[in-house]
Amino acid sequence: MKRSLIFACLLASGLGMTAVAQTAAPTAAPTAAAPASAPAGPTKIGIIAFQPAVFGTNEGQRDSAQLRQKFDPKQAQLKALNDEIDSLTTALKSQGDKLSDQERAARQRTIEEKQKTLQRNVEDAQNEAQAEMGTMYQTLAQKVYEVLQSYAQQNGYTMVVDISTEKSPILWASQATDITQAVVQAYNAKSGVPAQPGAAAGGAAGAGATRPAGTAPRPSTTPKPATPTTPK
Repeated sequence: MKRSLIFACLLASGLGMTAVAQTAAPTAAPTAAAPASAPAGPTKIGIIAFQPAVFGTNEGQRDSAQLRQKFDPKQAQLKALNDEIDSLTTALKSQGDKLSDQERAARQRTIEEKQKTLQRNVEDAQNEAQAEMGTMYQTLAQKVYEVLQSYAQQNGYTMVVDISTEKSPILWASQATDITQAVVQAYNAKSGVPAQPGAAAGGAAGAGATRPAGTAPRPSTTPKPATPTTPK
């Protein structure tokens, strides 16, 4: 029986790593100081894909890569057990008519026991990865938010709307209002963390002049959980 590993799906890409972070516990949000008076001139509004920005920083890419590397041995164990189940299943199908009822039943029980073990191990690995990625995300998000706040104040923005989850009221925004890359670059300059080998040029993708997916909370909240892929 061909099975897909939840853990492999979660760690396969940056988007997978984002999904892993979704069980992070909330922390207190940074509080912006109230302005002494209302800003003069027209309202200036920016948009940011905050969650991709966090993971798109050099530091976010570095920490995500380190976490993947940490879980590589566990991933190898899961794959080995998955391959063993596939091998036993294939053997049972090809030899089933040559086996006694007792032997066939015994082999089937062995396969089922290993399937249950794999399911438990996958869930344990997923939970552990979610917890560690959640902690990493919250810590980094707080720091990126501080840079975002400084950037917005220095550049005269009166409001910045996050468009990286599903609840944003924004239906359309001009590319000119998207400050995602600018904030990522500002954070990279402040952190001093170099670009990671093999990282995609440009880091986090901008929202563009299209309908965004939605608005994510500030770093004090967590992204909306995604439904993980279950073994089949």
